[in-house]
Amino acid sequence: MADIAFLLLIFFLVATTMNVDTGIQRILPQWEGKKEQIEIKERDILLVFVNRFNQVSVQRPNSGGEVIDISQLKDRAKDFLLNVHDLEDLPEKKPTMIDGLGEYMVSQGVISLQNDRRTNYETYIAVQNELTRAINEIREEVADSRFGKGFFELTEEQRQAITKAVPTKISEAEPRNIEGGR
Repeated sequence: MADIAFLLLIFFLVATTMNVDTGIQRILPQWEGKKEQIEIKERDILLVFVNRFNQVSVQRPNSGGEVIDISQLKDRAKDFLLNVHDLEDLPEKKPTMIDGLGEYMVSQGVISLQNDRRTNYETYIAVQNELTRAINEIREEVADSRFGKGFFELTEEQRQAITKAVPTKISEAEPRNIEGGR
């Protein structure tokens, strides 16, 4: 009887599938201890707030915020990071020598995300996905213009060059209570 119970236990352990939690795929930088504070110009920051009502607000420093639909966030982030017309109130670009690309104008833009403590988890993930999608689309465009291929069709060295040209600069602040549209 004990043998049968043991065999049934083994069978159920092998045959049962476990639900795997999904999360946000991020590669965190190596911990280097205490770091010096980095100065970021106001023009290089795009503030994204998600309030307790799951409303997304996009704001530039020293200007009013605007509540937008999550579906508009990707395009706002792309416009901010690309700064196609080199506007003075959008991020500056610095010429950078990148192996495999040569000199490339790298955006200094940083997207600062802050959520209310009561933000819905699905909204939080949707905002993260839209911001990541904006960066991925920019990488795809750069890969296509420089190499005539999609980002994931490139060699590892080419992908690393594109990643240096279009870095993921999303700063996430500690959640707090965000009132209204901000």
